[in-house]
Amino acid sequence: MLVRPDEKTPIARLLTFLEYGERMAHDCAKAQAALSEDAGTRRFLLSQAKQEAMHALVFQGAIAWLAPKHLRDTPFLGALEEYRRILDDALARRDLLETFLAEQVVLEGLGEVVLTRIEQGLVKRAAPFGRLRRILLRQEEAHHGFGRRQLEWAIDRGETDRATLRQRAQRYLVLTDAMVLTLCDLFESIDEDATAWANDVRTFLPDWCVA
Repeated sequence: MLVRPDEKTPIARLLTFLEYGERMAHDCAKAQAALSEDAGTRRFLLSQAKQEAMHALVFQGAIAWLAPKHLRDTPFLGALEEYRRILDDALARRDLLETFLAEQVVLEGLGEVVLTRIEQGLVKRAAPFGRLRRILLRQEEAHHGFGRRQLEWAIDRGETDRATLRQRAQRYLVLTDAMVLTLCDLFESIDEDATAWANDVRTFLPDWCVA
């Protein structure tokens, strides 16, 4: 793998973001499954929880290989902790639609964009396990698509509306913006196009969410 010694820690920090997000997604999907009254939705969410746990282990192994020293001082973890706190509050209120918005749509979408950009860099560096990386990315895309469909169906059923969802999304987006600033610095440190990455970060959201 063609990774320079000075690139190992920044790449490991990017993967730390993904690992932490996967662990949050695992916990959330399990809680969502317990709240859902639809059998098909529960099955998907339990499957997602298993996949997220596997993803976290994959990233953990890559981090240990790249930079075995402690990396938990990464600045974006504060924003992720606050994100978890307000997501847990939505779960405690049993607001399943808000959790779909926060986890599957916003957070999974952001993770998908990060993973896509990292994947492009890993391909340039002749990284191994390409097939495994592609499987992970497809699964992330499926989780994100699931969340978007759940919200669209809820809108069609009159259970919520775009204006309400847009308003609820704002506090989550403030936190993802804080994460993006730090992640841009990490992309720049490994000679990846941080501007292109930053321009991608709203493309994962439905149009009504950022209108």
